[in-house]
Amino acid sequence: MTDSSLVLVANAGDSSISVFRLAADSLERLAVTGELNGTGTFAVDPGRNLVYAGVKGDPAAIVTLELDTASGRLTPRSRFSLPGGSVSYLALTRDGTALLAASYGGGYGFVAPITDGEIGEPTGRVEFSKLHSVLASADGRFVYFVSLGDDLLGQFALGDDLSLAPIGGGTAAAPAGSGPRHLVLNHDQDAVYVMTEYSGDVLHYARDLVSGALELRSQAPAYDPEAGLVVGEIGGDPVSKHAVWGADIHFGAGERFLWTSERSTSTLGAAPVSEDGTVRAVTRFIPTEPQPRGFAVSPSGDRLIAAGERSHTISLYAVDGAELTLLQQIETGAGANWVRFV
Repeated sequence: MTDSSLVLVANAGDSSISVFRLAADSLERLAVTGELNGTGTFAVDPGRNLVYAGVKGDPAAIVTLELDTASGRLTPRSRFSLPGGSVSYLALTRDGTALLAASYGGGYGFVAPITDGEIGEPTGRVEFSKLHSVLASADGRFVYFVSLGDDLLGQFALGDDLSLAPIGGGTAAAPAGSGPRHLVLNHDQDAVYVMTEYSGDVLHYARDLVSGALELRSQAPAYDPEAGLVVGEIGGDPVSKHAVWGADIHFGAGERFLWTSERSTSTLGAAPVSEDGTVRAVTRFIPTEPQPRGFAVSPSGDRLIAAGERSHTISLYAVDGAELTLLQQIETGAGANWVRFV
């Protein structure tokens, strides 16, 4: 059973972050911190009780906030300007001493040092079309940027000085027109899985533990074949065209399933993962919050919280394999699109 923990939810429509306390079967909203213009991504350093939130504006920025774990309040500490445009994804590596960022609108990504919550000037920068996410390997030696516009993953070694050096040619291809979006690494670090936006597939890449290089090994659909969806396309309107609109991806307990979200049908589904890492098609689709851009699975794997871009609530589920049981819906704010357990 999940222990008491904190859950943070970004509400882009309200420019706020809600903080909840989760205890077994229920959520309690502790606080809502506003004046975070259009915030849609954040990274949490639980060891230092710091939150790094991307905000829009002129210029856009990353705001460092201090989290009071008792009250749930977030207090701004510093601000790092982003003249190249707002970021769509933030992640931490090297025990919270380095920040990774990806900008969809700006088409750039970077790594930067962090000292006592202060973000320093970037030490490595990449440019790809419509970068959507970025993660580092668990040992902090490699970084993977996902480019939706170029249908690829950028693969880089991260130096001791936080510089980025290409692995091989610097990229691993995704299927043309698939629109790779979000990624996860497995516990053994020998596989990377990517959710695509336009084809609605989960892509499975084998990962070399020595070089960090990726190789596409398998893929499987994660959208409902009976929903009448058409393949999405860059620049298209998925709502009017009723197109595939894949979004987020997270591992379930024991890594036997990869949970995914699809926004056109507002569903969640679990893609089975074989012992050799091969991914198989989602076969059961569970209705959830309208347009579920973001969700998260608890560290213990027995709870899932989903948010919807067209909703003011989040849904808390109990997880049993590939099944979900709704436990609670609770108010969060407008345009909720990012969920993280602390």
